[in-house]
Amino acid sequence: MNTHQKITKNKVGLLKLADMLGSVSDACKMMGYSRDSLYRFKEL
Repeated sequence: MNTHQKITKNKVGLLKLADMLGSVSDACKMMGYSRDSLYRFKEL
């Protein structure tokens, strides 16, 4: 697995966690990302 795949896996994991928890804020706190980052990932 290369670096790009690892980064992508973390981003997708954040999106899935937010969906599973039903809370963007909680998912971002758990993964150490900002809400702004999550919405940028989602847009991509």
